[in-house]
Amino acid sequence: MMLADGFSSNGSVAAGRRRLGQVVGGSLSRGLDVRLDNSRARTEDVAVGSFVTIQGRSQRYFAVVTDVELRAVDDGVRHFPPALEPGDIDDGGFIAEVIAGTVAYGQLSVMPGMAVSIGGPQQAIAEQAKTIPEHFAPVYPASQEDIDAVFRAHEGDFALGSPQGMDASLVRLDLAALANRSVGVFGASGTGKTFLARMLLAGLVKQTSAVSLIFDMESEYGWQGQDNDRGRQVKGLKQLFPSRVVTFTLDEESSRRRGATPDGVVRIGYDEVEPADIEVLRESLNLSEVAAATAWNVARHFKERWLREFMALSAADVGELAGEIGVNLSALQTLHRRLLSWERFGFLADESQGNASAGGIIEQLERGNHVVLEFGQYGRNTAAYVLVSNLLTRRIHETWVRRKELADGGRGDEPRPLVIFVEEAHKFLTPDIASQTIFGTIARELRKYNVTLMIVDQRPSGIDSEVMSQLGTRLSCALNDDRDMNAVLMGARDTGQLRNVLARLDSKQQALVFGHAVPMPVVVRPRDYDETFYAEMGVPSGAMVGTALAESDAERMQREINELFPPE
Repeated sequence: MMLADGFSSNGSVAAGRRRLGQVVGGSLSRGLDVRLDNSRARTEDVAVGSFVTIQGRSQRYFAVVTDVELRAVDDGVRHFPPALEPGDIDDGGFIAEVIAGTVAYGQLSVMPGMAVSIGGPQQAIAEQAKTIPEHFAPVYPASQEDIDAVFRAHEGDFALGSPQGMDASLVRLDLAALANRSVGVFGASGTGKTFLARMLLAGLVKQTSAVSLIFDMESEYGWQGQDNDRGRQVKGLKQLFPSRVVTFTLDEESSRRRGATPDGVVRIGYDEVEPADIEVLRESLNLSEVAAATAWNVARHFKERWLREFMALSAADVGELAGEIGVNLSALQTLHRRLLSWERFGFLADESQGNASAGGIIEQLERGNHVVLEFGQYGRNTAAYVLVSNLLTRRIHETWVRRKELADGGRGDEPRPLVIFVEEAHKFLTPDIASQTIFGTIARELRKYNVTLMIVDQRPSGIDSEVMSQLGTRLSCALNDDRDMNAVLMGARDTGQLRNVLARLDSKQQALVFGHAVPMPVVVRPRDYDETFYAEMGVPSGAMVGTALAESDAERMQREINELFPPE
């Protein structure tokens, strides 16, 4: 009996399915060599990153093509190729046709990823390949059913896009596994990593129990974003999920100019800034190590209001303070000058302001709402972005640690899983300061306190190698630098083969995905972020737990207001 997927009921290949070639060598560690059958396939027919199926005796293997090359039995073919007569370019010439496929042939390098037993249940689950097929095992192009067998749909899975050369198929991510460990999204500028990250965040909002805190550097994720390639605006998370996403801003005027109405305005108190924040900002503020370290001496001298009182000093007062606390005068003067530039930060206040600061964000996260913090004009100031992100994350992490410890002691509920989204991650996670930032701590904790990271960056080589090694799932668009490609693949299985795939990604809208959220590495063309996506992501009125579906617009609006800002 033949099945619709081109395989018989016992898992063998059905007659009539086009064969690409056969296995002629290789190993599990370095991959398999597949000699192309010249009568059925040519090197021009198979792209790096595409899927193939290998039919073994007892298992059917799913593999990804990592390289395509031309081989010859006799080197003489390379030195003395057959002469082509004028007009023979298109058909290759008679002698060339005779030699091709015999003395000269094409060869694929393929990396087995998953395998399913032949003769088992028809719905057998594909598992990690731990063996390889025998010599001369036939190789076929992957079918829609092959893709479905590997990327089997489960509740909570998210359709990210289509695999290389198979636009009708879908690659699905396990979002629970994605949120369970930290995630990295990488790519050079203009490759589409922002759209990729926005889709992942939309999936987390719609389909998982985790909440997310999004530090929105360029105001791309809250109310709306910009599609520069098509010259149009696209919907942000707030438009897609109005009752599940809360937007805060550091720059209310910027939000209103963009037609967005934030749910809250964040104010950071000078008293919330700690000397550790200054050390994290050493590169952004162009401070020497000595100058940054003097912040600890100043804080010990002035106590709680150390930053405000230090910034209020005159140049003469700074000189007196250097002698009083025993620090280098030049270093202290440099620190003072750099910090005075913060007076332009309109989000800094003399004291912390409760719900307008970390407390209000924590309250929304604890209710199960996702929070987007837009930076407005301050997103272009690296010092402001690093300061606010590091400070708020430290406060929120402290809350999650405290709640997790109480839950472990039987005195409270587990805190909700929290994903903290941060752009320009190398600013926080360079080898010099990764151990000092709260982001480095979270990455190393492996979700010990129910907190993970989603980091987005175009320079992964600038991120500490220990942090990169802890990323559970990585999604990388095209990268231009060899060091960046090596950093993305750090610690991954089959690094050498994957590097060849990564190096040949299209410059736009294509990504290599590997790690915990997918069963095997796959090259994906992300789906379009358009009206079809909006319709799938849209949450109908009343979709919140315990809410009736039948309610008027006015009732829904009032309910959402009460959920965000409950009456006293």
